[in-house]
Amino acid sequence: MTLGNNGLRNLWGARQLASDRIKRLIDYRINERIPLERLEHYYGKIDRLADEHHESVGDLRGRLDDLQRRFDEVERLQRWTANELERIVPQVAAQESQLESLREKISAAPGGDEAQAAESRTLIDEIRREHAQVRVRLTAVAQYEDRLRKLEDRSE
Repeated sequence: MTLGNNGLRNLWGARQLASDRIKRLIDYRINERIPLERLEHYYGKIDRLADEHHESVGDLRGRLDDLQRRFDEVERLQRWTANELERIVPQVAAQESQLESLREKISAAPGGDEAQAAESRTLIDEIRREHAQVRVRLTAVAQYEDRLRKLEDRSE
């Protein structure tokens, strides 16, 4: 592929335009230099911002470490609570079964003397009281687990 005379002239003109533009850019940079004081001001500002950035990163790392420690503690407590709940559930089920069998005995028992009925009522009241205490404990465990779950959700 060969360029004719017109092509060479056009190429020479483009070269001259590019050369003039580069020359003007260099002249502008030389004539319009940024004063040293202004550069020092900008360098100082950049250094100050870099120091602030490093401080912020250090602070965030400290907060992250604290959150990790707190999360580990919450996780440990949650495991303990789950273990306790697994341990208590069979006991509550056994007490509910005992209470139900006592209810059946009372409803099926023929009328006896007043002393036996009073003793039975006392026994039933005591069982109901223990049953209520167990329910309160289970409610407390459930509320505690709910709080742990909310803390875990917040830490995510």
